[in-house]
Amino acid sequence: MTRLARHYVPDQPQHVILQGLTGPAFLDEGDYLYFLACLADAARVADLAVHTWVLMPDAVQFLVTPSYESSVAMAMQAVGRRYVETFNRRHGRRGTVWRGEYRATVIEPDRYFLLASQVIDHAPVRNRLVAEPGNYRWSSYTHHIGLRVDSFIKDHSLYRALGSTPCERHQAYRDLSAQPLDEREVNDLMQSTLEGWVLGSAAYCEWAAQTASRRLMPLLLRERPSRVRSPRVVAHVG
Repeated sequence: MTRLARHYVPDQPQHVILQGLTGPAFLDEGDYLYFLACLADAARVADLAVHTWVLMPDAVQFLVTPSYESSVAMAMQAVGRRYVETFNRRHGRRGTVWRGEYRATVIEPDRYFLLASQVIDHAPVRNRLVAEPGNYRWSSYTHHIGLRVDSFIKDHSLYRALGSTPCERHQAYRDLSAQPLDEREVNDLMQSTLEGWVLGSAAYCEWAAQTASRRLMPLLLRERPSRVRSPRVVAHVG
């Protein structure tokens, strides 16, 4: 089934995935730092609130809230063009770095925001890059537990609700991270993002469709493909 066109629902968070084409999208520390600088600049210009992020060698993921319909597209296009030009120049190569365009979907915040944040911050562990999320430098995990401040992150209200003080929020996020993730919910999140389906309860999906004035889900539930995707896709987006 063809994935749905990207969509936008005002004030609702989106999970975003950008996958590498062939080979690593980051070759050294300078690449990671430059990508983050591009992201911070693009998010500011596009008025895109970045809540959670991870950069892995062959894929990046974000949890964001756009301020208007084209916020995500503007930011991703700006980051993609600027980063690829510099990456190719630095490493004496040519061509694209990314496997097609970014994938994104709207998620029901109360039900899936903290799950999505955990999935993103734990992606390096799931992809066996490190044993603990705090051991990986290129994610927002250490920001969320208070070991670092990512100046371009705008903490979501659901993160702030974890505690009345920063210390309480940091500890609550640590405690949340210690709990195993529901594999079915993780798979639903990843597949919904890759296919462009809104993720939420039936009531939320209906509300989102009415707000967006368009269909945001497959016409029939039975049209939805199996949760099992190719090993290549699952391995790359964690």
